[in-house]
Amino acid sequence: MIIPVMPESGAEMGTAPLPTFGAGSRAWYRASLQEFRSASEDSVLGGLTRNSEFEVGEAQRDAWLGEIRLLQSLLSRYDGEVLLEFAVPRMGRRIDAVLLISGVVFVVEFKVGEALFKRADIDQAWDYALDLKNFHAGSHAPPIVPLLLATGAKSAPAIVLDRAADAVYRPLCVTVDGFCTALDAALAVAGGSLIAVEQWASAPYRPTPTIVEAARALYAQHSVEAIARHDAGAINLAVTSRRIEELADEAYALKRKIICFVTGVPGAGKTLVGLNVATRRRDHEGQTHAVFLSGNGPLVAVLREALTRDEVVRRRAAGEKASKSRAANPVKAFIQNVHHFRDEALLGDAAPADHVVIFDEAQRAWNQRKTADFMKQRKNRPDFPFSEPAFLISYLDRHTDWAVIVCLVGGGQEIHTGEAGIGEWLAAVNQHFPHWHLYLSSQLTDSEYAANTALDVVRERSNSHVEDDLHLAVSMRSFRAEHVSGFVKAVLDCDQRGARAALASLQGRFPIVLTRELPRAKQWIRTQARGNERFGLVASSKAMRLKPHAIDIRVAVDPVHWFLNDRDDTRSSYYLEDCATEFQVQGLELDWICVNWDGDLRFSDTGWSCHDFRGNRWTNINNVANQQYLRNAYRVLLTRARQGMVVFVPAGESTDPTRRPEYYDATFQYLADLGIPVLEDIQA
Repeated sequence: MIIPVMPESGAEMGTAPLPTFGAGSRAWYRASLQEFRSASEDSVLGGLTRNSEFEVGEAQRDAWLGEIRLLQSLLSRYDGEVLLEFAVPRMGRRIDAVLLISGVVFVVEFKVGEALFKRADIDQAWDYALDLKNFHAGSHAPPIVPLLLATGAKSAPAIVLDRAADAVYRPLCVTVDGFCTALDAALAVAGGSLIAVEQWASAPYRPTPTIVEAARALYAQHSVEAIARHDAGAINLAVTSRRIEELADEAYALKRKIICFVTGVPGAGKTLVGLNVATRRRDHEGQTHAVFLSGNGPLVAVLREALTRDEVVRRRAAGEKASKSRAANPVKAFIQNVHHFRDEALLGDAAPADHVVIFDEAQRAWNQRKTADFMKQRKNRPDFPFSEPAFLISYLDRHTDWAVIVCLVGGGQEIHTGEAGIGEWLAAVNQHFPHWHLYLSSQLTDSEYAANTALDVVRERSNSHVEDDLHLAVSMRSFRAEHVSGFVKAVLDCDQRGARAALASLQGRFPIVLTRELPRAKQWIRTQARGNERFGLVASSKAMRLKPHAIDIRVAVDPVHWFLNDRDDTRSSYYLEDCATEFQVQGLELDWICVNWDGDLRFSDTGWSCHDFRGNRWTNINNVANQQYLRNAYRVLLTRARQGMVVFVPAGESTDPTRRPEYYDATFQYLADLGIPVLEDIQA
């Protein structure tokens, strides 16, 4: 039924009451189909307008009236429920209409006046259906049929009901005259048990956005609770954010200097927590204004570009003249490269403008040797005595009253020579800044965080505090399965029993397949992806002998184009031509990944064998730290996918001494023996 509200003073009595669901509602209008058909156009329009979050202009009003008239006419013989302008928080958009009829969820996307069915519009309807299936608890079980209704079209493709394993159908393109035919065809095939409407409407929505989607939503002032999961398994995402904000307020109130370390499994939302705190405190006039810093150049570039594009669209929609350069200025102030921040500290002795600084991927900060080499060569500062963590802390320590440093720490993510791990931060505090208060994640003891013996020293300090709330234990990247990172860790640790168990837990939820044929891998990944789900090729930066497969990692990939551009752009990941390395993808993610495994990391009877290609041959990597960097590179690559991945291990070539089959065979057999299905066997 329509939930009534009292008419405003002067409102005409006798019309259907306006529906409202309050500030937390996902639909701006909801009613049974019977009530919807009997309601006046004005009353339905009034409900949409009243609950709208934006000022309704003439064009939007006319579009809504057209949709209302059509639906009231077309749905004359159906029973069920209609929800108009249904929110999809993860995407920051709204579904034109959701129909609940005879056990089927219909997602209707209107294109008023359009005569053609465009690929982008089809994908939009598909994306909405997939979003409901994956993130809306009430839509996990029932079949979902997306419909694209182009009101100006005179003909449409034949109706073909193509159901995927998760009960989401391929979108149906329909004309006004063919709308009911499509409904009837879908109901005949997919109809079943009635949906409990009240339960469906009130079911929780638990999205897991990509970091780009999250940044866009947070920058637009949505809360982290609104765009991310908040079920029991992932509750500490919000808890951790609140705890950091409490520490910032405490530091300001007590005139105290605080450094806290937030840990988390790959994809757990560490960057999301940092962005949330920064967006909530981005008011430059506020006493506890925060800035988000990252040494990950590709991540900074992609996030800045995504936010700038959004800002331009927002300003133009508001009637402003918006140049891209002007829209980029506030974005640049919000997300900064840590190296630019560091260079500001070299210009003088003044304290930074910011009191609260968030360092993303803090474990990648440089050790003293790497920092000294850089300062000598690039800044003409010989004998520089500090590691990067020590120098950054000293910069914040210039504040005479208070300061807060938040270090977001990933385990096993150091992938480049000179990246120090979190032990360098702890050692800096021990040796130079005993007056700083430390708040440590209870999981820093894990060997992956490389805290070393420095952790034992700081835990003995009177002003050190260990807290469970500073660890994010649940992966948010893969909404289908939360154990991908555990599987990858077991694979790289040569824990075959643990890897098999983790793989079994992923069965049916997160497909992982193996192949020795790259064309087959590409075909599989294209077949798996639906709507605008993004996919791409990745490989290690040391994968130098994939060139015979048209993969040359020495070709520079622009991460902005690769991650953000549409499928018709040859520079985008969709084209499956340019291959990104761990340096371009760390901190970011795609829906589907093809991991291309070269002879740089080889399985053997004694574990992993690490190699570097020099000149015209492979050489052994004997340095223990460099071996770990290579394993971590594969850890990054294998944990980039949100929905599934294919691993391509070449067969090698006996006539090529740089690609001998024995460089690849043991790795392929190891992965196959773990239970990863082989595409050649599946498709035989």
